[in-house]
Amino acid sequence: MPPTIRRKGRPKAFDSKQSQNTIQSLDRALEVLEALATGSGLTLTEVAETLDQSPATMYRVLSTLEARDFAEIDAATQTWHVGAAAFRLGSAFLRRSSVVERSRPAMRDLMEATGETSNLGIQKQGDVMFVGQVETHEAIRAFFPPGTLSPMHASGIGKALLSQLAPDAFDRFLSRHPLTRFTGKTVTDPETLRADLAVSRARGFAFDDEEKAIGMRCVAATIVNLYGEAVAGLSVSGPTQRMPEDQIDRIGQLVKDAADKVSRGLGAPGASAVTDVDNLERVDGIEPT
Repeated sequence: MPPTIRRKGRPKAFDSKQSQNTIQSLDRALEVLEALATGSGLTLTEVAETLDQSPATMYRVLSTLEARDFAEIDAATQTWHVGAAAFRLGSAFLRRSSVVERSRPAMRDLMEATGETSNLGIQKQGDVMFVGQVETHEAIRAFFPPGTLSPMHASGIGKALLSQLAPDAFDRFLSRHPLTRFTGKTVTDPETLRADLAVSRARGFAFDDEEKAIGMRCVAATIVNLYGEAVAGLSVSGPTQRMPEDQIDRIGQLVKDAADKVSRGLGAPGASAVTDVDNLERVDGIEPT
């Protein structure tokens, strides 16, 4: 039997100019979905104003999405929300790797052991994208909805992943991504960050000390696969008063142990800190830019 031929993803007439290859109506519908995903419910007028479109056009788009279950309207408040079909579509992304499923029990245990929110994140085009979370029962807590992006240099998971880069890969990261300042504690000097990552790599966990948001701390460790590649990061985040400096080493060890447990489930060697990883050019099948 001859082998099955899989057609390429682009036609022969494909032009690299994105503006010539997009479908305007589809692009507009996706913009509406993105707008709905960022809010807790938007009226038709708010959707139209957000996207600078006419209410009539937005109503047609929303009605089309509603018919396919990608959007739904709350009749009582007349606000539009993301529908169940969008959730099912997003879940397909999470199924691309078993790391999300395998991390869930460890995240629950970590939350119970520390009393703080546990997070799972992967590298996405130079940022950390959160793909899972187990929230603490505390009223004041960190919250990162799945899909939230955070800069790598100012987050615990981001620094944990960066700590596994070889020097040349880290240099490429610096050339593509500015070290933006968010608070007075954000590390914006490349050499200071390099030294910070060396410490993270040596002790097995990274520490975000109010570097993205004042009053919040995060401790993170890397999850590696059977090839020794860092594919994700596991973290605990919470307010500084519940995560004092004298508890960081204890929390760090708990996070490292949890990441090691998930790594072993993926077939990795025993240690979570893998210093010979050349780069993070592929994380869970996602190609960064």
